[in-house]
Amino acid sequence: MQEEKADRRFYRALMGRVGLVRFRVRHLETDLHIQAVRDLSRKCSARIIDARTGIETYASKHPGFLETYTPLPADEFAPRVVREMLDAARIANTGPMAAVAGAIAQYVGEMCISETGGGDVIVENGGDIFLKVSSPVTISIYAADSPLSGKVGIELKEDYTPAGVCTSSGVIGHSRSFGSAHAVTVISKNTALSDAVATAMGNLLKTHSDIEPVLEKMQNIPGVDGGLIIFDDRLGAWGNVNLVPV
Repeated sequence: MQEEKADRRFYRALMGRVGLVRFRVRHLETDLHIQAVRDLSRKCSARIIDARTGIETYASKHPGFLETYTPLPADEFAPRVVREMLDAARIANTGPMAAVAGAIAQYVGEMCISETGGGDVIVENGGDIFLKVSSPVTISIYAADSPLSGKVGIELKEDYTPAGVCTSSGVIGHSRSFGSAHAVTVISKNTALSDAVATAMGNLLKTHSDIEPVLEKMQNIPGVDGGLIIFDDRLGAWGNVNLVPV
């Protein structure tokens, strides 16, 4: 089981940014790969526990929170991470758990920025990324057995960050998807929103002919600034997506 988990995250060996310290923080199912100007393992661990405790406590008092595939009402009294999940889910038309990985990545990443006085940080949570950088960064897209996997990257300029870049797949990963695309990547300023929208759009992709209408649908979602779809050997992109070879 441990070998399987390690294999699913092999891409972390390829992640590295000059000048940043790399470290891994885990708590139960949450497993983050973090790059920051210094090692913040202890503080990040405490932040993860805080986030998960808030989610688990809220879920225990709100039956269906963890299971639903449809949005739930806003709750101004919910913990911050839960509010982010609820808000993202309403915009994306998904259940709140579709936003959990992105919400936790951003929650931890924002703490890292505060602790380092605005220093660069990249937080990856199962392929969902929160980042704040001071120079351009290229994010390679892994798309399982697609011939385009690992050959296409998205370059983000530093002035767009902090931002969230999240990917959903109907082929790989432990998250539930009702679609068949190899990769659906969404870019926005809110990582929870990127996560939820990537899931929602991925659910709609059944055949190659769905690529264009899904990209058009993505353009009408408030807060979303760009998207990329890889389906077999087909690729479609829209918005703030500067494609580069990797």
